[in-house]
Amino acid sequence: TLDGNTPAVRIVDGYYANGAFYTVTYLLSNKMKQIEKNSSVAICGEWFTAHGAGENMGYVCDEQNAEIAAKLREAFSSWYSNGHVDESDKNTIILRIQLTDGVLLDNGKRYDLDFNDI
Repeated sequence: TLDGNTPAVRIVDGYYANGAFYTVTYLLSNKMKQIEKNSSVAICGEWFTAHGAGENMGYVCDEQNAEIAAKLREAFSSWYSNGHVDESDKNTIILRIQLTDGVLLDNGKRYDLDFNDI
């Protein structure tokens, strides 16, 4: 994210589906305040970088989030229910990062990715 003109970086766990990464986060966090001002974000992993737009999908327990929330609970099962996530708090939300472009490196090959067609 951007904090004004300064990049802000943090580690989050993400779940990928259909050209987007999803994570559970807190609405009042600095991350979400920054995304509210500027939805442009960048992500990275060991061999992958990408750009996208962050979007607040709302309360994790909202009916429209039931399908993705179930997938997130399963994907993050090793820590999701150990006190890290408070589903009773309406500020616990799902953040979707809709990817636009990226680069994947695999066995010495570079793949430039365009997510606009997904």
